[in-house]
Amino acid sequence: MNTWEIVASCVASMLVGLIAGGIISDRVQKARSSVVYRRLCDAFKPTSLACLTVTERQFPARIRADLQRAIEEYFGRVSEVHHLCGVRVDEDMFGIDLSYLMTAGASAWEVPLQNEDVNIGGEAYMRCPRNALWIASVDGLRMAVLLSKVFAFQEPPRIKIHVATNNDEKGAKISGEFLSQLESAVKKAESYRGKVLSLENGESYGGEGTGIKVHQMTPVKRENVILPEETLGLVERNVLQFAAQRRRLRELQQSTKKGLLFHGPPGNGKTYTIRYLIGSLPGHTTLIITGAQVAQLTEYMALARLLQPSLVVIEDIDLVAKERVTSGMSCEEPLLNQLLNEMDGLAQDAEIIFILTTNRPELLEEALAARPGRVDQAVKFAAPSAAERTRLALLYAADVELLPEVVEKVVGVTQGASAAFIKELVRRAIQLHLARTGDAKIEAQDVQEALNELLSNQGSVSGRVIGYSVPATPLGSGSGCGG
Repeated sequence: MNTWEIVASCVASMLVGLIAGGIISDRVQKARSSVVYRRLCDAFKPTSLACLTVTERQFPARIRADLQRAIEEYFGRVSEVHHLCGVRVDEDMFGIDLSYLMTAGASAWEVPLQNEDVNIGGEAYMRCPRNALWIASVDGLRMAVLLSKVFAFQEPPRIKIHVATNNDEKGAKISGEFLSQLESAVKKAESYRGKVLSLENGESYGGEGTGIKVHQMTPVKRENVILPEETLGLVERNVLQFAAQRRRLRELQQSTKKGLLFHGPPGNGKTYTIRYLIGSLPGHTTLIITGAQVAQLTEYMALARLLQPSLVVIEDIDLVAKERVTSGMSCEEPLLNQLLNEMDGLAQDAEIIFILTTNRPELLEEALAARPGRVDQAVKFAAPSAAERTRLALLYAADVELLPEVVEKVVGVTQGASAAFIKELVRRAIQLHLARTGDAKIEAQDVQEALNELLSNQGSVSGRVIGYSVPATPLGSGSGCGG
């Protein structure tokens, strides 16, 4: 074999090797491509994935029930779903990008849907996927929708939505209509509007997904709100009547937001009155914030604006009056100041009523005095009078036999006591009488024994803890029967 024959043979061998290597490489690449990538390629063929456009929106994760409902309604109404699956990637803390799934080397796997049941009130639940990929057709055009959850540092979790369509006018129209429907559903927030809510971050012993807790509250009748008529009338004018007159107030260029401060010793009806107001404000969403949750105030305020008309209740605001929260640029400010800033930042036509409660108004005076106009009315809840204690005794003992002289006994020994103390006194007396006779009845002896037990060896400090102030007259010498 001459030199040229040897060279030709080598070149031929190299060409065969290159061709075979290319074929093998292509096969290896296809084998390594994720199932998700290949499915997307098949769904959009003959269009290359590189020629598509991906549009993104992000929504608060707390309203994912409404988001999921909107997605299901859209696919059920205007499109045909060809495939639905879960997606897993190596790292998904910051969500999953659909454009990443459209690359041949993406480390992504199709997995079964992983759902959470989100409670939206009572026995109603919405099943929401942690992440999901839909491949569908709308008016003959393919689209892909990817939902994933984003966990950001020091921020509430969010739901990321990616929509892939053809990069043309029709594709833009379809993705725009889809995202507009999601935005509209989030603004309506029908899953939570008109309900009593609080934010929830911990575990649920019911096993469902957490985020927003829907409270079921027993309605309180007006006749069971035992306050001086002047106090109750003041509350109703500033809350119920104010809410009913909002439209006319707005027409007259008056503000439709309001702040109230309920103050007074514990156990005298602040929370009970709020429950009455909640049940008397049809169409309002109530947000209940405890002292431990005030650091989530920004989230609560976003919900209050979204779900207005709304009632924002912040209980025991004095407990956080001196606490501080980190705000922008790592600066700290008192939580109470942050609340006042949020109240001040609302538009004049915001339909939000704030009710702050405190047992120690003196802790708030300086901050409130420095920011006038945030609290429009302060309402004092004092210890019940004799007439109110009579009504309370009859209310708490409504299902047992209670003679007039026994009512007088209860009233006589509870001067200066809170409504909560009277409630426990009646319950303890019923308990003692049941142990003695088994009858559904209270006698003066039971009242005295219950009082002695509640206050025995406790001293004045414990008396204050359970809502009892030592009366001017000796125990048992009240206007009722003797012990």
